[in-house]
Formats: sequence, C-alpha cells, structure tokens
Amino acid sequence: MAHIEHEMTQPSPLLDERGRLVQTGWARQPLLDCNLEQARFYQVRPLQRFRIKRWDYYGVTSPDLYFSATLADLGYAGQVFVYVVDFAEGTYHEETVTVPLGRGITLARNSNEGESRYDGRNLQARFDVEGEIRRVEVDWADFGGSPLRADLRFRVPTDHESTVVVIPIGNRRFYYNRKINCLPAEGLLRIGDTTTRFDRATTLGNLDWGRGVWDYNSFWVWASGSGFLADGRRVGLNMGFGFGDTTAATEHTLLLEGRIHKLPDVATDYEPGDFMRPWTMRSDRVDLTFLPFLERKAKTDLLLIRSEVHQLFGRYDGTVLADSGESIVIEGLVGWAEEHNARW
Repeated sequence: MAHIEHEMTQPSPLLDERGRLVQTGWARQPLLDCNLEQARFYQVRPLQRFRIKRWDYYGVTSPDLYFSATLADLGYAGQVFVYVVDFAEGTYHEETVTVPLGRGITLARNSNEGESRYDGRNLQARFDVEGEIRRVEVDWADFGGSPLRADLRFRVPTDHESTVVVIPIGNRRFYYNRKINCLPAEGLLRIGDTTTRFDRATTLGNLDWGRGVWDYNSFWVWASGSGFLADGRRVGLNMGFGFGDTTAATEHTLLLEGRIHKLPDVATDYEPGDFMRPWTMRSDRVDLTFLPFLERKAKTDLLLIRSEVHQLFGRYDGTVLADSGESIVIEGLVGWAEEHNARW
C-alpha cells in the first residue's frame, strides 16, 4: 500500500535550535527559511561546514540546445561549471573550475531572493533574484578555446509552483531542495563568434536549488524536462530517488501550466552501465519511456570529493494522469535522466 505523503503549507525555519528538521514533506512553494547556521551534527562546530552541501543549478532548453551553469559549495571545495549540449550535432562541451574550500563562491540563503556569485580571474558568474525575475550571467574567457558570454532572464510569477522537498537522511542529516520547471526564458548565449538568442515562446528554463547535509557515500537518480504539449501548454516532469527517508515526500511531480500535480511513487527502470538503452518510468499515473540520444559523463576526483555523473539527454513519450483525471500525452519532450554516485 502506498504511503501518504505530507504536504507542507505553513512557513517555518528549516532547523530548530537543536539542529533538527522542523518539518518534513513536500510543498508547492519554498516555505522554509534555510537557517543552516543551526545545523548540529559534529561536536566540533568548525568541522560542520565541510559536510554542508549547497548548489544553484540553472538550465535552459531551447529547440536547438541545452545550456547549464552551476555554482556549488561542497564544503571541502567549491565548483563552477558550465556545459552546452548541441541537440542537432549530438555533442556537448563542459568546463569546470574547482575552488579550494569554496573561497570566493557566495550562495544565497534562500531560493526566492538574493544573489549567488563567483568572481575569478578569467571567470565571472552571477545569479540574481529580484522579484519575479531571475538573471543568470556568465563570462568565461576561455571556454574550450573561445570566450563564452551568457545573459539569461527567467520569469517566475509568484503563483508559479515548484517541487519542494525536505527529507531526513539518517539521524542528523537532511536535504532541502527546490526544483522549478517551465520558466519562460529569454536572452543570449555567445561562444566565440556564434550567438544564440532565446525567446520565451520557444525556450524554457529550470532551477535545481539544493541545500543539505549528506552521507559521505551518496547516490541518486534524477529525471526531468520542460517543454510544450501539442496544444501549446507548458509541461514539466520531475522524478527522482535514491537518498534519504522519502516516507513523508518524494519529488515525483507533473507541472502543467505552472501548477504542480503530485504523483505517487514512480518506478524507474534503466540499465546501469548501458545508459543509452531506453528508460521507463511507471506508476498508477505514469507511463513514460525515455529514449536517450546523448550521454554526458562528468567525473571529479579530488581525494576527499569524488563523483561520477551519467546524464542522458533524450526524449520522453507516454502519458501522465493529472489530478483532474486528464491524461496528458507527452510526445518527444526533450529532457534528461541521470545517475549520480558521489563520495563527498
């Protein structure tokens, strides 16, 4: 029998004075203040910063490409990475800068306001939230031999819902995550002499905002996509599993025209080690097949921090049942599915 997930509807701090979660569950909006200064999991307080993981990951899906920029502070080190996927060519390029102890990386306290940034010698990145507008700016002097300039703007209406989860990981560890799909996006991406312009009619953005204290050995699968139905409605998918106690909440959702439809547990089937084979996502309300067309591999080996990501870009086909009972037909929705193993 499926468990009943808990929807959080009231604001509160994330942690109480003892460092324990005040609420667990899922929400449609970021209701909790991310007071990580209250975290209590080591007796030696200065060591705690090395276990706290924080990141802001923005992406934008256009008819021709996917662009992503991330600012992350993993405690031992910080990272700034950018990648561009060319759908027509079936290729991608990625660059990463690793910053010891995360020096110079600033991340906003909460997901609905503030600025995250990094200012380096040859790389500047700034993510700013002001009202309904999010702005992503990246200047990278040498991105695979050419200068890169990105200037993107995402609009997030106050009533646009997102996938928010707060789940415990063991006794004193936890994860607070907000994922936003289907953000109308506009702006430009310039790499060398090639400029791509994005407009809201064809381009949608996404955000993966994470804050938490993880186990040293961690694993997860994440699947997502933002696009348009045949009738023009904006549709987003988000599914994931692999970490923490999901009794109170999973992150399985359908987003339809800015409204979240919470989905029961979804069984994801794929072939580890042969990621380009079709993936399936099944539940009472979900019947999807994901056909990859490109595999992005990213490995990090920094002694204390090691990770391996297999991110597959492809197309979703199938049906998802909305809360109203309407069967939403998904045809060729471009998105991704990934497996991530980390020691961090």
